[in-house]
Amino acid sequence: MKLIEHYIGGKIFSGNSKRKSKVFNPATGEQSAEVSLATVQDVNKAVEIAKNSFETWSNTTPLQRARIMFKFKELIEKNSDELTKIIVSEHGKVYEDAKGSLIRGLEVVEYACGIPQMLKGEFTENVGSNVDSWSIRQPLGVCAGITPFNFPAMVPMWMFPMAIACGNTFVLKPSEQDPLTPTRLGELFLEAGAPDGLLQIIHGDKGVVNKLLVHKDTPAISFVGSVAAGEHIYRTGTKHLKRVQALAGAKNHMVIMPDAQKKQVINNLLGSSVGAAGQRCMAISVAVFVGDSRNWIDDVKNALSKVRPGIWNDEEAAYGPLISPQAKQRVLEFIKEGKKSGAECILDGSDCVIEGFPDGNWVGPTMFKNVTTDMSIYKEEIFGPVLVAIEVPNLEDAIELVNQNPYGNGTSIFTSSGAAARKYQHEIQVGQVGINVPVPVPLPMFSFTGWRKSFYGDQHAYGKQAIRFYTETKTVTARWFEEDIDTGVNTSINLR
Repeated sequence: MKLIEHYIGGKIFSGNSKRKSKVFNPATGEQSAEVSLATVQDVNKAVEIAKNSFETWSNTTPLQRARIMFKFKELIEKNSDELTKIIVSEHGKVYEDAKGSLIRGLEVVEYACGIPQMLKGEFTENVGSNVDSWSIRQPLGVCAGITPFNFPAMVPMWMFPMAIACGNTFVLKPSEQDPLTPTRLGELFLEAGAPDGLLQIIHGDKGVVNKLLVHKDTPAISFVGSVAAGEHIYRTGTKHLKRVQALAGAKNHMVIMPDAQKKQVINNLLGSSVGAAGQRCMAISVAVFVGDSRNWIDDVKNALSKVRPGIWNDEEAAYGPLISPQAKQRVLEFIKEGKKSGAECILDGSDCVIEGFPDGNWVGPTMFKNVTTDMSIYKEEIFGPVLVAIEVPNLEDAIELVNQNPYGNGTSIFTSSGAAARKYQHEIQVGQVGINVPVPVPLPMFSFTGWRKSFYGDQHAYGKQAIRFYTETKTVTARWFEEDIDTGVNTSINLR
C-alpha cells in the first residue's frame, strides 16, 4: 500500500507519528493509499525549517522569485495530464473538470510571475522641505495554508505561490482525503528551482491545524473550508494575534428573470448546480424563478434528469462521485429531510447506480420545488448535486431573499435587461456577482471576495488583496542635511 508522507526541507519526511489515515478512490470505494498524520513535533519541525529559510529567501530579489514562478508554471503545463489524472484518482472529478480546476490554479501562478511589478511601493518627493517619503512592502515570515478536499490543486495554488513570491516561506496542510496532488505540486515546485525550505507540506487532522493556529512563528493563516471550521480558525488565529483569511461556506443563488434566454438559463443552471457533484463553494444550489420564469421549472427538471454522473474517463458523464461515503450519506440525509419538511422532490437521485462501480459514492441529480426559507435544504450548504427552486413575484423580492441569506459568496442573475442587471449587482450583498455568468469566480488580477458568513478576515484570496495579506507596509520618511544649512530645533511633529 502506497504511503504518502510529509514533505519538509525539500525531501520526504516520515515524521514521529504512527497514526495514518486511509485514502480512497471515491468512484470504486477501494483504498488507494495511506497518509501519515503529523504530530505536534512534526509541525514544529516544518515551521522551524520554514523560519530558518525565511531570512535568506526574504532577501532575494523579486526578479529571482519570479523566475522560479515562471519555471513552476512551465512544469505544471508540462505535467498537466499527470496532475489531472492524480486529481481524478483521489477526488473523483471527471477529467475536464479536474483539468479546468488545475488551470484556474495555474492562473494564480501566472499572476505571481508579475511580483516585481506588484511589490512596487509609493514615493512622494518633498512631503516637507527637502523631506521625501515612501512606502515599501515586506514579507511577514512563515505563512500557513489549510486547504479543502474539493480542489486539491487549485486552492493550494491560490495560496503558496502568492505568499512565497512576496518573500515568505510556507507550510501547507492539505486535506488528508486527497493528499497526492499537493505533494506532487511540492515536488514540481522544488524542481522549478525553489530552495529546499520554502514550501513544507504536512498531512494531518485538526490537531495539526490547531498547532499552526497557535504557533508563535506563523503570523498569517489562509483557510478554505466549512463555516464551522472557518469560524474556529478565524477566532483562534486572531486570538493569537495572527492575520487570518478564512473562506467558508456558501448558499449561492441564481436569479432567473422572465426576459432571460431560456436555453442559456437551463444549460448554465445544470452545469453550475451539479457540476463537480455540487462540491464547490461557488456552486449554484438555489434557483430563484422570478415571475413567469416559474414556467421553466419543469424544463429545468427534464434537462437535469438527462444528466448523469460517471467515472473520470466517461465522456458522457457530467460529474463524478462524492468524496466519501460520509459525504454521500450527508447529502442523502438532506434529501430525506427535504421531503419530510414538505418540499416537493421532482427529481430524486438518491438511488443512483453506476454500472460496474457499485461501491462508488454516487448521488444522481436531485431537484426540489415548493421550497421555503425555513427548510434545512435551503438554509444549509448541502455540498452535493441538489438544486432547490424558489419562486418570487419580482426582482425586488429576489434581492431581498438573497440578502436575507446569511451567506455571501457568489450569486448570478440571468436577464436581457441592463437595468435589472445593474440594479441587482448594485443592491445585492454578495461578494461575487455574475451577470449571465453562473459561477463568477474572479480571475487572478482581481480577488476572491466572499462576504458575510462566507468569509472571515479583511484581505481576500489571491490578486492584489493577497499581496496586501502576505506583506506588511513600511513607510519611510527621510531627510538629508546639507552642512551649510541650519534649520534650528523643531519641537513639533510638523515637518518644515
